[in-house]
Amino acid sequence: MVDKPLIQYAVEEALEAGIEDIILVTGRNKQVMEDHFDHAYELEKILVDKGKTDALTAAISMLQEEGRIAYVRQMRPLGLGHAIWCARKFIGDEPFAVALPDDLIIGKDGCLKQMIEAYNQVGGNIVASMEVAPEDTSKYGIISPGENGGNLTEVCGLVEKPEIDVAPSREAVVGRYILQPEVMRELESREVGAGGEIQLTDAMAKLIGHQPFHGLKFDGERFDCGSKHGWLMANFMLASKDIELAKKMERFFNRSK
Repeated sequence: MVDKPLIQYAVEEALEAGIEDIILVTGRNKQVMEDHFDHAYELEKILVDKGKTDALTAAISMLQEEGRIAYVRQMRPLGLGHAIWCARKFIGDEPFAVALPDDLIIGKDGCLKQMIEAYNQVGGNIVASMEVAPEDTSKYGIISPGENGGNLTEVCGLVEKPEIDVAPSREAVVGRYILQPEVMRELESREVGAGGEIQLTDAMAKLIGHQPFHGLKFDGERFDCGSKHGWLMANFMLASKDIELAKKMERFFNRSK
């Protein structure tokens, strides 16, 4: 994404929110994520030898304090719920946040920071939410809404990827969550849901009525970088915020007019 990978944006968002311990759930052939947060001694030496101090500073700035990031291997691709369950030993009995790097959210304040501020007010479980087009409800977990208070909506139910004719609303859950540790007990059953996967939405739905549960309509723009369109639009957005890149983009697009 312009000058750093999506996982870096996710980690920086978590740190901005005051989160101190990061757990990355990885899979087969994804060791590159672990390497990203380690020293690349050969690259650093080349940058030093060539006097590229700006590039060296940028590379080193992405490193984190030793021991801050832990890694868990999801040995089988059984869904988001299973990936989170794999981190249960690290999480223990503490509330925790989840950020899906493919969902890039750009705003004045990071989405997780906004969610933690809301959590300090209402507690319980909070999901980031946004309104989607009617034809897109089958792509998301959809909230059955209750009382609405500003940017917070009470969650009375959750349905994973409903068709438009049965969707309880158009308010969709996107890739940011603050959850209570009890969700791990629900995931423990490994109940299979939509798509033949262990769905986090199904486990969260079982907490409704037992714990406070809200959707937060965050202030910012979300890009689904798992799609070609979302990835492209996110790059345009980020590049437009850089003065030099914005000038080059303007020249490129104007040349065809």
